[in-house]
Amino acid sequence: VQLQASGGGLVQAGGSLRLSCVDSGRTFSNYVMAWFRQAPGKEREFVATVNWSGVSTVYADSVKGRFTISRDNAKNTVYLQMNSLKPEDTAVYYCAAGMVPRRLVKDYRYWGQGTQVTVSS
Repeated sequence: VQLQASGGGLVQAGGSLRLSCVDSGRTFSNYVMAWFRQAPGKEREFVATVNWSGVSTVYADSVKGRFTISRDNAKNTVYLQMNSLKPEDTAVYYCAAGMVPRRLVKDYRYWGQGTQVTVSS
């Protein structure tokens, strides 16, 4: 598993961004995928996770109703559609691959390099 995240940028509050994370390996569909984020001076926190088929998703309360995680196993890609962005969403966003759909950093073995999302007020 080799994950490459992209799609970050600078956006005004209320705007939208879509993050992508591509796995260059051959076993993408075997893994639960997740997005985490880390703001300056804070610990990395869970954002959302999706099971191997894409049917089951879980979200952090802070993003529920605004963010949508999805995956395309044919393209080895997981997405995070972020709408109604707020300044407090500013962080580096990381994609991760694991075996179970949990919310803890330690439950994910593989990590992408991160992509910066900045939301201006």
